[in-house]
Amino acid sequence: MQQQELPRALNVRHATAIVVGTIIGSGIFLVPQEMTRAVGSARLVYLAWVVGGILSLFGALTYAELGAMKPDAGGEYVYVRDAYGPLPGFLYMWTWFVLAKPASIASVTTGIMRVLGAFAAFAFLTKAAAHVGAWEITYGQFGAMLFTLLISGLNYVGVRKAGDFQLFFTVLKVVMILVTAGIAFSYVGGSWANFGSTYANATGGFAGFMTALVAALWAYDGWNDLNMVAGEIAEPQRSIPIALIVGVGIIGVLYMLTNAAVQYVLPATTIAGSSSPSALSTTVAIGAAGGLIVAAGMALSMVVTLNGTIMSGARVPFAAARDGYFFKGMAEVHPCFRTPAVSIVVQAVMAVALLLVVGKFQALFSLAIFAEWLFYMIATSSVFVFRKREPNAVRPYKTWGYPVVPAVFVACSAVLLVVTYTQNLRNSLVGTAVILAGVPIFWSFQRKKQVAQPPVFSSK
Repeated sequence: MQQQELPRALNVRHATAIVVGTIIGSGIFLVPQEMTRAVGSARLVYLAWVVGGILSLFGALTYAELGAMKPDAGGEYVYVRDAYGPLPGFLYMWTWFVLAKPASIASVTTGIMRVLGAFAAFAFLTKAAAHVGAWEITYGQFGAMLFTLLISGLNYVGVRKAGDFQLFFTVLKVVMILVTAGIAFSYVGGSWANFGSTYANATGGFAGFMTALVAALWAYDGWNDLNMVAGEIAEPQRSIPIALIVGVGIIGVLYMLTNAAVQYVLPATTIAGSSSPSALSTTVAIGAAGGLIVAAGMALSMVVTLNGTIMSGARVPFAAARDGYFFKGMAEVHPCFRTPAVSIVVQAVMAVALLLVVGKFQALFSLAIFAEWLFYMIATSSVFVFRKREPNAVRPYKTWGYPVVPAVFVACSAVLLVVTYTQNLRNSLVGTAVILAGVPIFWSFQRKKQVAQPPVFSSK
């Protein structure tokens, strides 16, 4: 019986919205504080944003070639599998399925609850809702679980519905970012002299700049998610490169604008002392309403990020299951909605379980970051393998600046991998253990696959 395929129901506008909408979360609103404390100079903060944007663009340019060449569900899983074999491909899927995607979903929903908690009407979110012995569950954790289930449900009933949601609300949050920047630039007390201001107690040096760069790259993170849904994009050979390049370009412009707006209103010392510099800058410009506008924008941004994260994450175990290296049910396409329904449900359950166990934003974020940079590096390096092994393969788009562009991205990813590993050593070791735990599980599925597909002997 032939397997039912996922429909190519997403156009280039949906694809671009997945890139833009998934990337813009809470990062641009929050990380300027961490970046300023790291480098101590408004100019160096701006430099970190620029370098982060260029590196992200280099990654997107490489993924544009890979996605146009292999427009299949699973994205990076497909590239790692085809370049390095089924075991590395499985370990990528396993890490994303068990750790990276559930942690990303849980961190985004926890972040939404933190932002909503800033409103008086939602102050109860920080309070305990239930106790199981010494184990406390807050209303915020329940709220995060509810958001996870609602957005997972939207993706369950159709990729086009989820795509339309992504497109509409991405446009809306871009408008809100432009409005927020406009409010800051309208402040009569603002000064361009702030761009020359400094923060005296910064970490400084190479270590400080790398910390700022990691923070900037976290804010840029998410452009790779588009390739995971490549199997549902119409005209992928054209749409994927356009969406990646245009999407990352839009993000770069918006981030530069937002950072400039914050620095126009606030000097470096004030930015370093504020947990949300963007909210503070709009509050200074127009009063208390400014902070509420930014909080609403942050919540909206994270909901759209959540939709893109859930949409993309479910396609990775779906692709591995289609290859026979994961549970058969994960490969099923819903007969009515034509979505990887089982994969979406299981992903939601794992994110909810993580929310119950952890429930803290920073811990959830730290669990995911090491694994993400490891596989960014490995997936990007596959372009060299394909260029050498398949020189005559059809490539609707070729990476601009090859081989320098992907080589720079791979090298920088290696450096950032070392930095993030050492800075989050405990969680990185947990991530390493999770990855290695996938090896015996792969062997188990491989044996089952070999039994299910006995060798065929030809007759003379």
